[in-house]
Amino acid sequence: MKISPTPKFRNIKNSNFHQELKKRVQEYFDHNKKKQTGNFSLYFKAGLFWAIYIALYIHVVFYTPNAWLAILECLVMGGATAAIGFNVMHDGSHGSFSSSKILNKIAASSVNALGASVIMWNNKHNIIHHTYTNIGGVDDDIEIQPLVRLCPSQKRYFFHRYQHIYVWLLYTQLYIIWVFATDYIKYFRKKVGPVAIKKMSTWEHISFWVAKLFFLFSMVALPIYIVGFLSWLVGFLVLAMSAGFILSTVFQLAHTVEHTDFPEPIMPENDIENEWAMHQLATTANFATKNKLISWLVGGLNFQVEHHLFPKISHIHYPAISKIVKKTCEDFNVKYIEFKHMRDAIISHTLHLKKLGVV
Repeated sequence: MKISPTPKFRNIKNSNFHQELKKRVQEYFDHNKKKQTGNFSLYFKAGLFWAIYIALYIHVVFYTPNAWLAILECLVMGGATAAIGFNVMHDGSHGSFSSSKILNKIAASSVNALGASVIMWNNKHNIIHHTYTNIGGVDDDIEIQPLVRLCPSQKRYFFHRYQHIYVWLLYTQLYIIWVFATDYIKYFRKKVGPVAIKKMSTWEHISFWVAKLFFLFSMVALPIYIVGFLSWLVGFLVLAMSAGFILSTVFQLAHTVEHTDFPEPIMPENDIENEWAMHQLATTANFATKNKLISWLVGGLNFQVEHHLFPKISHIHYPAISKIVKKTCEDFNVKYIEFKHMRDAIISHTLHLKKLGVV
């Protein structure tokens, strides 16, 4: 019998945790007469980040400032790239940016202008990562083999004993590899890891290539033509490496830290012992939730627990509903993983990598 590449979640009998949690969160929105999607503050933030990105692009490419100012501006552009991904594209792709489907599609598609494919992202992130979080061999977010070992089921090599040191340099390469390699690999293989991508329509094929060509023209060909190859290369590497480092770090602090689980399917049934909501709580962690600046910049992704349980709720509501989630977990004696400060999560991620490098 052929085993499906994706496992199934078991329903725990007599457990109404997930139902009760959804009920309490819904009551919060009903009582306060709030929509679960974004509001003006989110739209202002989206406009601000895009304005910064576009203004800096125009200044660097068409007005050619001196080298040090150009490098500084490219560094800020890298941060703006990550911020747009966190705050605009991410909510849009989950349908939580706005109550308007059109605005959600526009917000989600903003990642195309940044070089990545929204089609591949939806398959990799919304469908696979959000369902099969931290399951080795399925969740593509923890597959950096053989360079990095992120979960116990992955093969360990001798050089992994140093991974907690060299991984930070690798994280700077995420954006470059993403826009120039992995999107294309997924497109031509028609798979994200072992999971087949839903058959793409003609329009999706066209939009994939139009987006990629637009990025290559605007971020590679045109800048090289105007400022020269070497100046472009330095500026692009500063932008891409800073964006990659920020994106990678925030992503990894949510799942590959101490105390999070990496469940292995029970064979031959290919079942996950927990039901889905319990699985998300066991594999996900929050960090720095009291830090309003971090929450604002990373689009609430430091409230990763709430995001995984309620991906269709905009991140602007996570501080409020996190209190409900935490209280419900206490009532049902369910583990809720949280690091008080971002530095605590970084240390925990480092210790997690160090442990997996030798054990």
